[in-house]
Amino acid sequence: MAVAERKTKEERRDEILEAAVAEFAANGYRGASTEAIARSAGISQPYVFRLFGTKQELFRVVVARCFRETLELFQRAAEGLRGPEALHEIGNAYVERLATDPMRLQLQLQAYTAAVEDEAIRDTVRVGYGDLVAFVDRVAGVDAATLSRFFAQGMLLNVFAAMQLGFDTTEPWAARLLAGCKENG
Repeated sequence: MAVAERKTKEERRDEILEAAVAEFAANGYRGASTEAIARSAGISQPYVFRLFGTKQELFRVVVARCFRETLELFQRAAEGLRGPEALHEIGNAYVERLATDPMRLQLQLQAYTAAVEDEAIRDTVRVGYGDLVAFVDRVAGVDAATLSRFFAQGMLLNVFAAMQLGFDTTEPWAARLLAGCKENG
């Protein structure tokens, strides 16, 4: 008889969070199923609720984790750099993430959508986004207009990625907007 490996609470928690990322990214907060998350993680639905309490709390933890991972990406990209050079490398790292990890983009967009209707989720999104802005502001040391433009371009790139428009798009309106992003660094 094969003996199943017993996992720690933290290992199970991480498995649930990874399953939740996929489920929430694909189906949004309202459409996601905690039953599907549990099944994907190989555990029971009651265990999901024992660890996280509610579907809302699970979603908030997943969203906070996604923002933290993005912040860590920014930190790695800017390591040892300051000023416009740091800003440029953070932007490059984010563009690479958009190209290689569509599930995190989907989750981010689902978080913004859920924030419209749910105050607790809105607070989680505000804190996570605020942490990104604070870090970039600190390491880039640029004026408010440049900082604002950087984040506005990031949101524009999110929209492009959601529409699956590559950076070599032939659609005239999209190519024009991308040219403007390139001009702004």
